[in-house]
Amino acid sequence: MAHKKLGEILAEQGVINEEKLKQGLVYQQQNKCLIGEALVKLGFVTEEVVSMALSKQLGVPYASKENRILNPEKNQGLEKLVNEKYAREHFLVPLFVEGESLAVAMADPTNVLVMDNLRLMTNMEIQPFIATKSQVLRVIDSFYQGSNLIEQAMSVATDGKDSGEDLSAVDDKLDLDHVIAGDSKGAQSIRVVNAILKQAISERTSDIHLEIFDERVSLRFRIDGILHERTPPPRELVNALISRIKILSKLDIAERRLPQDGHFTIHYQNRTIEVRVSVCPTVFGEKLVLRILDKGSVELNLDKLGFDPRQKEDFLKAADYPHGLIFLTGPTGSGKTTTLNAVLNTVKTPAYNFMTLEDPVEYKLAGISQVQVRAQIGLTFAAGLRSFLRQDPDVILVGEVRDQETAEACLRAALTGHLVLSTLHTNDALGAVPRLIDMGMEPFLLSSSLALIAAQRLVRMLCPHCKVPSKPDQKILDLIMAESLLPAGTDQSRWTFFKPRGCDKCSRTGYLGRRALYEVYLITDEMRHIIYKNQDVVELRKAVKKSGAWNLRASGWRKVVTGQTTVEEVTSVTLSEE
Repeated sequence: MAHKKLGEILAEQGVINEEKLKQGLVYQQQNKCLIGEALVKLGFVTEEVVSMALSKQLGVPYASKENRILNPEKNQGLEKLVNEKYAREHFLVPLFVEGESLAVAMADPTNVLVMDNLRLMTNMEIQPFIATKSQVLRVIDSFYQGSNLIEQAMSVATDGKDSGEDLSAVDDKLDLDHVIAGDSKGAQSIRVVNAILKQAISERTSDIHLEIFDERVSLRFRIDGILHERTPPPRELVNALISRIKILSKLDIAERRLPQDGHFTIHYQNRTIEVRVSVCPTVFGEKLVLRILDKGSVELNLDKLGFDPRQKEDFLKAADYPHGLIFLTGPTGSGKTTTLNAVLNTVKTPAYNFMTLEDPVEYKLAGISQVQVRAQIGLTFAAGLRSFLRQDPDVILVGEVRDQETAEACLRAALTGHLVLSTLHTNDALGAVPRLIDMGMEPFLLSSSLALIAAQRLVRMLCPHCKVPSKPDQKILDLIMAESLLPAGTDQSRWTFFKPRGCDKCSRTGYLGRRALYEVYLITDEMRHIIYKNQDVVELRKAVKKSGAWNLRASGWRKVVTGQTTVEEVTSVTLSEE
């Protein structure tokens, strides 16, 4: 009996509709790939959904970390049966031996050639399981290399002397899934750099800091906003590591007196990750900071960013206006760009022309024209925005309003029938009003064009695997009651408090991931009148409270009493208005 086609199975499950299937088939023909890969590339389905559908189609069991099948047995010598290089090249990992059979998780169990090769290599019958490429590669890392990749790489590196980098062997894209073998020229520094990057990505690191001091070397990972020490490389290897990064970033390896900035791309676990590089000379040598932009780890989904229902509703209501200004405020690194891109991703439609002007373009969004600011050639925010107005846009995202010229260009665009979204650096949402007026916006024009102002901060979420119940003292309960804007008589017995403990899944920090706290203020007629009349922030705050909207502090307390984060996290990023 003939198998059902994968597209038919996905359509029957309601995962895709007929239109998405047609688009997938067109993409498949144009790019010469499998239909499942096409649907994943277009963002219609996830790898997991495709693998489960293939499992149903082929009658091959599905293996994943969740169902605990994708967990290779220890002490069975599996790494000798299938070597790491072959496993990586063909996206497979051995799971267990049972009698004369070897269970193997594979991304493509229909590949007859690979199945035959495995039989010849192992002299065993192969029992296939299907798994996603990403999960297979993650398991390969942990199974073949252990948990501390850096220490392992350095133990190999110290076996032979590093003889420098082979400059001619560097590619534009660094493939971390490739195995560096032997003690060839430069292999040690390549191996250690790859190990640092791999471990950083596996620990959800946003920044890597490598610096040298008089007596020691420091390697730190910024995880969920906090820097954590990691095993540093030997002092004699640091210059070789920095040179390796400079070569990848197309920087001058001979220049050690001036700061340099660059970037490169890495391919790892079936996804592409951007790395921004900053090298700065210090009194003891050069300091290296790498910013890891892993788009695969960020979902542009408003439901997963931290919005409360009313805040999300107000933001989307303003984003649906035909014209006006929307400003999101917050410090650097608070997730403003992610939020605005998630909003655009939610409201985008072929019926409107969406354009963005960013520095840099962090998320590539299908169906939206995105422009990179290049100030060195005259393409500034203001200049780009003037050009945009001749491109017949409906919705414009401006990365940041930094000066009077950009502020005036945004206002002009809003007044001529466009919806403009942008960011500002202010302490809270209401602080955007005096800042914009100080930048030269006339109060009467600002009051008529401003649609929404918002602010956000990031707080660490408690690890769900290890958090333990906690009982706060009465002072904390009274403070939460006073600042959370909850009605008097709220039943506090339903509140649940937890504190961090630490486990392997959260790298012993007690926290796993971050969510945003928001204050979202849809501009009311009363607020417009205050902005037009006297721009009094105190009066604006009273009007906001009257509308029932929550401030950052109140949003934070709601995440505390539902057991998502801690009192310390909220008080560290928000201020009391009392």
